[in-house]
Amino acid sequence: MPPHGHPTARPDTAGTLRGILAPESRPDPYPLYREILAAEPVWVARDRPVVVFASYEACRAVLRDPRASNDRRHALIHRAPEAPGAGRPAEDATAADPAVPLEIPSFLFTDPPRHTALRRIAAPGFTPRAVRRLTPMIKDLIDDLLDAVAPDRKDGVADLASPLPVTVICRVLGVDTGDPDWYRTRSSLLGRAVDPYLAFLGVPPPDPAGRRRAEDELGAFFRRLAAERRAEPRDDMMSRLLATQAGEDPLTDEEAVTTCRLLLNAGHETTVGLIANGLRTLPRHPETLAALREDPATTAPAVVEELLRHDAPLQIVHRHARQDMEVRGTRIPRGTTMVLLLAGANRDESAFACPHRFDAERAEASRHLSFGLGTHYCLGAPLGRLEAELAFTRFAQRVVDPRPVDGPTRYRPHVVLRGPASLPLRTGGVLGRDTPWDRPPGSPTAGTDTVSGGAAPGPRCGRRSRRSC
Repeated sequence: MPPHGHPTARPDTAGTLRGILAPESRPDPYPLYREILAAEPVWVARDRPVVVFASYEACRAVLRDPRASNDRRHALIHRAPEAPGAGRPAEDATAADPAVPLEIPSFLFTDPPRHTALRRIAAPGFTPRAVRRLTPMIKDLIDDLLDAVAPDRKDGVADLASPLPVTVICRVLGVDTGDPDWYRTRSSLLGRAVDPYLAFLGVPPPDPAGRRRAEDELGAFFRRLAAERRAEPRDDMMSRLLATQAGEDPLTDEEAVTTCRLLLNAGHETTVGLIANGLRTLPRHPETLAALREDPATTAPAVVEELLRHDAPLQIVHRHARQDMEVRGTRIPRGTTMVLLLAGANRDESAFACPHRFDAERAEASRHLSFGLGTHYCLGAPLGRLEAELAFTRFAQRVVDPRPVDGPTRYRPHVVLRGPASLPLRTGGVLGRDTPWDRPPGSPTAGTDTVSGGAAPGPRCGRRSRRSC
């Protein structure tokens, strides 16, 4: 009898968990999430303390429970079986388990009070007020990117979704943006570290050597930056981190380095996915593009919330039980890893009407879990929202008659940070940057007559009964 006595996954659900990792599932993992939701709670194996939740209420409960930790030292799966003390949470899991997936040590993977102290240092740069001050810079950058679109090649990811967030976060951090692809490539490699291979299969995610090189190169870059800012402080994030104390203790250089590295990675990876997923969805909804042109101030925030719900850029998170707890009647022993399928929870029909349909007028869209809840609610949520609102608004205003190219969308290999790798588009051209950003509702809209929109707007599913789905 295993120490926790939980049941093993049924053969069908075990196959479903493996299917979530399969590359062929990346374009549409939602049927797999529905299978897990129907069988919840799903224990991965009889001898492995991992449980999977996909319902809205279960994921919400875990995210808000202070006993659910982000610190992997509380997780039994991060202990090598032969290591001394196996069978209880590790005091130093990273040292004990060579199979631990590489992650960036930062306040993201700590708990209060240290998490609170470290997060408080970075937080002032990401408040809604601080973020709003970036609006002119982001608008100029979006227009620059659209100006550079080649007339014979348009790709929503390469032209806009990928370069915009990485350039914005580099400017916020005060680092050189001369080669955004350098940061983007290394960040993408590190993003595979959070894919749930260890939880589902007991093995690390693919390419650990590549992630180690990326981590080393980014670490070396930020250590050089820290040394420069120690010698000559500037008005940037690294200088502020080095000059600040976390609680009663000064921030060490290494903590400043790992904090900047986290902000670089987390500050753009999900936003790339959000914008890319949106640019894949919006051309299929010409009535929404028209609304973005007609009344961007009202439409853009609603569009972003529904896109976050409908196709979450952060699909899955892990939490670890720091003590025995219960989740909606399920006993969760201490040391158990809880895998939360947030993207599945965002399509739980008990929480959202017609959940698999994109509806830009959905009243309850903002209840999504894509930015988390509680202590670890996404610090960069205001910045990500602003970038996406401005990107979708300008895309609707300047890109004429966007249509997806026939054929399947190619997705990145990432499971957790899911999004298209490329997004070829057909368009009728790109209007000039003198196209006004703001128009009063009802005013003439440049390019409107060329936008494909012969079909009537689709049903407003959030206003209809579930039977209409």
